[in-house]
Amino acid sequence: MSLQIPAIGHEGAAQPLEVSELVFGQDFNETLVHQLVTKYLSTARAGTKAQKNRAAVSGGGAKPFRQKGTGRARAGTTRGPVWRHGGVAFAAQPRSYDQKLNKKMYKAGIRSIFSELLRQDRIAVCNDIYPANPKTKELLALIKGMDDGRLLIVAEEMNENLLLAARNLPYVAVLTPSSVDPVSLVSADKVIATTIALKQIEERLA
Repeated sequence: MSLQIPAIGHEGAAQPLEVSELVFGQDFNETLVHQLVTKYLSTARAGTKAQKNRAAVSGGGAKPFRQKGTGRARAGTTRGPVWRHGGVAFAAQPRSYDQKLNKKMYKAGIRSIFSELLRQDRIAVCNDIYPANPKTKELLALIKGMDDGRLLIVAEEMNENLLLAARNLPYVAVLTPSSVDPVSLVSADKVIATTIALKQIEERLA
């Protein structure tokens, strides 16, 4: 069974695109989508924060004073956390924030997002998304009616005219099928994709 994605275009030239229910007709799995978004955001974290503990601070190799008879607490180094110029207690170390999510779960999550976009009429197909000139006003004419919020344009290739026309619009992002990510899809109010781009996405998720 197939579903139809509505089309936008000039003078009614664009036709709705039939897509597979296997990809665009799935139930919305909120738990899986949340896990998918969390993994994507976590993977983007650098995890490079680092502090020096008592072992990493230079110096401190000599015992500062004798063990007994001074009336002070025993100390074997001047680089402990309680000493000036000492190391940091519980020092932060570089780490990875990546979370495990297998390919099957990832595909299922993306299918769930696309299905919900179609159910909410937030996705459309447009064959003539590439403006003839790198002019913002030409792109605005192409996306008229879909530009009332954050817009994601998915094109089969990064056309220079499209990139130049979209860069002055802070609410418009341009991606290719291979670079589409869950955060961009979830945060977009509307998604416009070319026919070829949608077919590539359908093949990837089938």
